[in-house]
Amino acid sequence: MNRFDFHKVYFIGIGGIGMSALARYFLFQNMAVAGYDKTPTPLTRELEAQGIDIHFADDLSLVPASFLDPADTLIVYTPAVPKDHQEWNYFTDRGFRVQKRSEVLGLITRDTFCFAVAGTHGKTTTSSILAHLLKETGTPITAFLGGISEDFNSNFICEGDKYSVVEADEFDRSFLRLHPDIACITSMDADHLDIYGDRDSMRTSFLEFASRLKPDGKLFVRNGLPLEGITYGIEDDSDYCIRNIKIEHGTYIFDLGTPERTLEGVRFNKPGRHNLLNGLVAFAMAIQVNPPLDRLVKALETFKGVQRRFSYKIRQDDLIFIDDYAHHPTEIDAVLDAIREMHPGKKILAVFQPHLFSRTRDFMEDFANSLSGFDSILLLDIYPAREKPIPGITSQVLLEQIANPDKKLVSKQDLAQEIKARNPEILVTLGAGDIGLEADSLKREFEYEN
Repeated sequence: MNRFDFHKVYFIGIGGIGMSALARYFLFQNMAVAGYDKTPTPLTRELEAQGIDIHFADDLSLVPASFLDPADTLIVYTPAVPKDHQEWNYFTDRGFRVQKRSEVLGLITRDTFCFAVAGTHGKTTTSSILAHLLKETGTPITAFLGGISEDFNSNFICEGDKYSVVEADEFDRSFLRLHPDIACITSMDADHLDIYGDRDSMRTSFLEFASRLKPDGKLFVRNGLPLEGITYGIEDDSDYCIRNIKIEHGTYIFDLGTPERTLEGVRFNKPGRHNLLNGLVAFAMAIQVNPPLDRLVKALETFKGVQRRFSYKIRQDDLIFIDDYAHHPTEIDAVLDAIREMHPGKKILAVFQPHLFSRTRDFMEDFANSLSGFDSILLLDIYPAREKPIPGITSQVLLEQIANPDKKLVSKQDLAQEIKARNPEILVTLGAGDIGLEADSLKREFEYEN
């Protein structure tokens, strides 16, 4: 795509984390940007503060007139937009260039040296670590992230255009639009079965993604996945391997083995073995462009994190409050393991908001098993996102399958009161819906009380 053959970009679904990163990119390119989203959020308010015109009703009269010229306007949309969306149909029927976010991302990164991070879990953290490592070692990058990096306070980084860092999203097979030079696959657990139908179709899609590497490209895969590539793991025979792990004051200290040498006393500050793996593969990918090794090791230690990825909201003697995006049983298990490792012996209250009716249906038993590992569980209603309700699939049905007597279905209005009644040592909020906004509210309330 010649980035200068249009001057205006209109987004349908501009408030999505991936869409907003693209919006920031085009704004950085000095193009006019506007868009629609369903509801206002802190992210849309940030975009508006940057000068982007956003409205929240599917109403063509609210689209700025200057964006109604098909010769000079690109329309970017998210697959979550329903096909009966009036604005989408208007632009489609009148000959505008209408492209998915993934198509535009593929075109932007096509002529760069592209790092792509794929996998059903860990994409956002891994790509954020990778962007941090490359920036701190002086590599000229542009990065599109699926979360707000605490190192950059943004989901978009522009420190040059020679290299790009992107999340290779498997949803709607979006990652098949990319042609990376270096890629990784962190995991291939079943997910998005509303799109793929079954686990085999999803795995086939990951294999197709792996085949889209540029000539002489490199693929990194977590050890144990059914793929050929450069392996990474913990305490095993991987090409890149973490060994001799110690924990001191919440920091991992370990030896990092590469095919050429072993680096001793490496430090990493994000809890959880899953995050150790994310840091390891980001390090392995970054090292391929030969940055200064001492700066790379230091950058790994200084990585701050990503909002809503094992984020400590409160860390006091009488209350530890962690917020995490976990919305799949495997991710919930990883969060629980990380809490048990970093805070052994403490009682944990989990607040979980299921995300999507279809995902709740497809993994009902797995969700119940994962949530049963917490000491207490509060469930919120299912966050529908792009879906309509499915008969018989409710949070109450999930609650009944959790093998733990200390469980309850609660409303958002009663959430703070229910938490206080349990007086937890550790509180963790989990989910990919709007529970993150509730976490911010809870943080303010508990901080005020203390």
